[in-house]
Amino acid sequence: MIPLRDNVPSRYPPVMTVSLIIISTLVFLFTIALPPVTAGKFFYLYGLVPARVLAPEILSLQGDRGARFIPFISSMFLHGNWSHLISNMWALWLFGDNIEDRLGSFRFLVFYLFSGIAAGVIHILANPSGQVPAIGASGAVAGVMGAYFLLYPTAKIITLVPVFFFPLFLNIPALLYLGGWFLMQIMQGTISFFGPGAAGGIAWWAHVGGFLAGLLVIRRFLRGVRRRVYRYRYPDQ
Repeated sequence: MIPLRDNVPSRYPPVMTVSLIIISTLVFLFTIALPPVTAGKFFYLYGLVPARVLAPEILSLQGDRGARFIPFISSMFLHGNWSHLISNMWALWLFGDNIEDRLGSFRFLVFYLFSGIAAGVIHILANPSGQVPAIGASGAVAGVMGAYFLLYPTAKIITLVPVFFFPLFLNIPALLYLGGWFLMQIMQGTISFFGPGAAGGIAWWAHVGGFLAGLLVIRRFLRGVRRRVYRYRYPDQ
């Protein structure tokens, strides 16, 4: 299933959402221009390596101790390939504008980074001895999705469902779409405990952690915020 758009209108330009997409894209273009060996070291230094946080003495890469905690932030802006980048940025664009609408640009940035950090913490707890760098904005984006799940449960997600060679377009309630996505992350994360490679190289528990973080703290972030968006009247489509 491919989400195409939602039916929640934005009243204000999503300045921070667009800025995060631009920054992530520029960082990606920078990394793919690096020689392979240099890029590998760069990802290892600025990606989130659980063992470096919990047991930095076992890692020998020169200079990595100085980046012990920086990757909680820097890893959110690193992506391994075009599909990784596009899928994360598309989800951020789809759900981020409405959350930014409610929070305002600065609070949205803080919320986004908080969700990403929470996702990183859960990833480390689920894989404490891991020495493979985790990269990507998916944990932070999952936090945005968790907030959307709580604030806009009746919104419709226009979704492309390929049926053999025929495209089928469905209006799926956000409650079902995002709830199903979240349950899938838990299922895949549970499978990942059964053996090496079972996770398929995806930090499933980071997604779970980010989603829960966004779900649990969005109301607190909204406290004291002047009501920027009035009651929505959803379009029919």
